[in-house]
Amino acid sequence: MIQRLCGFETEVFLCECEQAKSMTIREKFEKREKSFLSPFGCLSSESRGRERFEDPCPIRTAFQVDRDRIVYSNAFRRLKYKTQVFLAPLGDYYRTRLTHTLEVAQIARNISRAMLLNEDLTEAIALGHDLGHPPFGHSGEKTLQEIYSQDFFHNEQSVRVVEVLENNGMGLNLTYEVRNGILKHSKGFGKIIPDDPLELASTFEGRIVRIADIIAYLNHDLDDAIRSGVITVEQVPESCTRIIGRTHSQRATTMIRDLVFSSEVRNGDLILKMSEEVSSAMNTLRTFLYDNVYRSPRVHNEFVKAKKILTELYECLLNRPDIFKKELSAVEMSWFNYNDLSHDRSVCDFIASMTDRCALNLYEKIFFPSPLI
Repeated sequence: MIQRLCGFETEVFLCECEQAKSMTIREKFEKREKSFLSPFGCLSSESRGRERFEDPCPIRTAFQVDRDRIVYSNAFRRLKYKTQVFLAPLGDYYRTRLTHTLEVAQIARNISRAMLLNEDLTEAIALGHDLGHPPFGHSGEKTLQEIYSQDFFHNEQSVRVVEVLENNGMGLNLTYEVRNGILKHSKGFGKIIPDDPLELASTFEGRIVRIADIIAYLNHDLDDAIRSGVITVEQVPESCTRIIGRTHSQRATTMIRDLVFSSEVRNGDLILKMSEEVSSAMNTLRTFLYDNVYRSPRVHNEFVKAKKILTELYECLLNRPDIFKKELSAVEMSWFNYNDLSHDRSVCDFIASMTDRCALNLYEKIFFPSPLI
């Protein structure tokens, strides 16, 4: 009997070995995901797919492909010179939109790993969440809402980047899950974890990125504001330092652990939540930053200047198509077919794609007098 069982087990083992030999590296990864992801994790093999069919990569899973496409995109590289809070920062230690994105990705991956969710999907969403953010931070977004359309939002522009503008107008053809996570990451001054299901990403990985975005900017915007002298350590509300910590590391650790350990499975569903104490301290800190940093005279006055620059650039490029086409050619902005879009939509896309220094240089080129030689 034992011999028969051993013979059967040996036969099964050999069969599995033969199957493994015929599997691609990607299929082995997909099988591995099924063995350790929680029931709430999004399996790459069960993605809802891409808008345009393409043969799967034999090495990388669908979400790993998406992550790589985002990292190698033009829009991702431009994040290096886009404002996070302080306009066109020259100091080596201030955050830019790129370093903010990397911090969000790191925080989100840590949370996903702890909760046995799909790290690759989480990272892809995090790396792509701000690709459409205009120059000069949220001042740029508000300016485009005023001069182009009140319906302009950077999260929707980020989706537009990956669906339409990148890759010479072909887009990156990302999976549905990544595009949905990018679209749903933004919350403005809304709840950290919203109640409205329509505000939530379709995957828990996307919902994690939304929370990680807040955790990241609460921490690094506070750091940069203190470093710049806009506020002092003594001004930070006592409840915030007492509950979530005094240093960047302490605050990030407290918030991440609180989310991981407070979340629970209820009636077969994963409920992401934070303790009342930590959530309240985070909201207090966010209100403090809005009142004392984002709306401070020193930061606001720079945003007024930025608004003037973008407004005048927009009006010039809108009313002078000849200049616009010349600038497109000069910077090799061939990421869309200009003739297939309305002129104002094209100008908006161009403005939104700019880095801080690109906008400043173009403004100087167009509006500043040049010496005659």
